[in-house]
Amino acid sequence: MGDEEALVFDAGTGIKELGRDLLRRGTRRIHLFLTHLHLDHLEGLRFFAPLWDASVSVEIWGPRSPVLPLRDRILRTFSPPLFPLDLRDVPARITFHDLPGEPWQRHGISLVSDLVLHPGPTLGYRLEIDGSTIAYLPDHEPALAGIEGRTLDWISGSALAQGADLVFHDAQYTEEEYAARVGWGHSSIDAAVAYCDAVDANRLVLFHHDPDHSDRDLESLENHARSLNLPGRPPPLLAREGMTIDTAGSVH
Repeated sequence: MGDEEALVFDAGTGIKELGRDLLRRGTRRIHLFLTHLHLDHLEGLRFFAPLWDASVSVEIWGPRSPVLPLRDRILRTFSPPLFPLDLRDVPARITFHDLPGEPWQRHGISLVSDLVLHPGPTLGYRLEIDGSTIAYLPDHEPALAGIEGRTLDWISGSALAQGADLVFHDAQYTEEEYAARVGWGHSSIDAAVAYCDAVDANRLVLFHHDPDHSDRDLESLENHARSLNLPGRPPPLLAREGMTIDTAGSVH
């Protein structure tokens, strides 16, 4: 969205360096879309530099809860004993929005959200920009409800990923690891590939790596995903820190 506005998805620890970069680029309006509030997707928010700049406005979007609004749930992480400062001490202008809701549109970008299978209220996102469609499903266990042999209306998140040019999808486990972790909310490599096949998505980006997997393990999993890939479809990619993918699908 240019140098003045940015869309950011989730707020893990990687958002800390991103925040510094956004301020260097002069970005003063940020739209932060959270999939859910597990700490690995929220831990970096308190250290996000734009929050501590009074010239910045941050809109935070996240999953609706029947218990408390999004603001009150995030407020808990900005209070003792978890953090020395209160959210009311943050100088940036912050607004909160509970999702899912109406499609979000701005500067030719269209974004929709929907609930997906993962413990607790969890969203996935579908982003349309410059004629390309991106689905973001970082924490997702579609195999729990079934993939193969299911019609699209019975596959979790299918409305978000159907026909997408690029799908960022949970691929945390090997099949053997997943067998011991059914219901934990994450996918195996095999399930991620099967999911993209079922929703007729074009390219899969393997995401949400298991922290116990070494770089060599991850490269092996990428090769395994490519061995499962349908002929004629671009090979799955292993998400890497600093990776840039443009709207045409080119990787830098």
